[in-house]
Amino acid sequence: MVNSNSVTSRFRQLLQQPGIIVAPGAYDCLTARIIQQAGFPAVYMTGAGTSVASLGYPDLGLATMTEMTANAASIAASVDVPVIADADTGYGGVLNVQRTVREYQRAGVAAIHIEDQEFPKRCGHLDDKRVIPVEDMVRKVRAAVDARTDDDLTIIVRTDALAVTGWDDTMRRCEAYVAAGADALFVEALRSPEEAQRVTRSFDVPLLYNFVESGKSPLIPADELERLGFKIVIFPGSAFMTVCKAVADLMQGLKEFGTTAHLMDNMVGLTECFEMMGLSQMLAQDARYAEQETLSGN
Repeated sequence: MVNSNSVTSRFRQLLQQPGIIVAPGAYDCLTARIIQQAGFPAVYMTGAGTSVASLGYPDLGLATMTEMTANAASIAASVDVPVIADADTGYGGVLNVQRTVREYQRAGVAAIHIEDQEFPKRCGHLDDKRVIPVEDMVRKVRAAVDARTDDDLTIIVRTDALAVTGWDDTMRRCEAYVAAGADALFVEALRSPEEAQRVTRSFDVPLLYNFVESGKSPLIPADELERLGFKIVIFPGSAFMTVCKAVADLMQGLKEFGTTAHLMDNMVGLTECFEMMGLSQMLAQDARYAEQETLSGN
């Protein structure tokens, strides 16, 4: 709906303005549009949700760069607000990272995050993660920064080291990533508000908090995260985990009663759903062209 440059610039402006950026997670165009219509300033394209909803896999690094950027492009085209996209590990070495940056930029997103897990990676809130040497990740960060042709594309660098090598190494990595050109930092799976504040007090770049229900981090409300010093909070699993339960309950009811009539209070109407996707505007546009054709005598 808007070109990549204007989206990236507007996201940079959001980073400079007061207030925390709350970006709920979308895994498809439907969820992205609902997020926008609810009034949120940005959408987060969740890698976990993409893997679950598009591929039917858990978040274990099975989604390819091509699959992820295709979903990012669809989501970015469906909304006017900036999209932050999960770019996993960058899908390989420094050359892969550079291609990843260019493909996400072409997809029209405003920001991406890349992480320092080994490939294949796994969800940051699962156990038994592994991280690559800090020197290797520094090279990836530099490659990512060099690859972008739009300087406003925000590159967020995530570290998963806290659960693997501990606090001191996490801080050392964050310092190295900022020095390499990271625009923002994302320390995955912080374990307490005290750890969260320690991170925000240690760095001047924007900090991202990952709000994962039933994950390893405390569920700190957005206003409190802002007071702690965070600039962005993402909610990657909220929508797809809610859908998992809602659809499971729906199917159980259908199996038991042979009808969904008793569950309609939990549904939007068909026309209402289409309206959320722009039905009236599209029909009006179609009618306008039909009217022009009639007036032209064809």
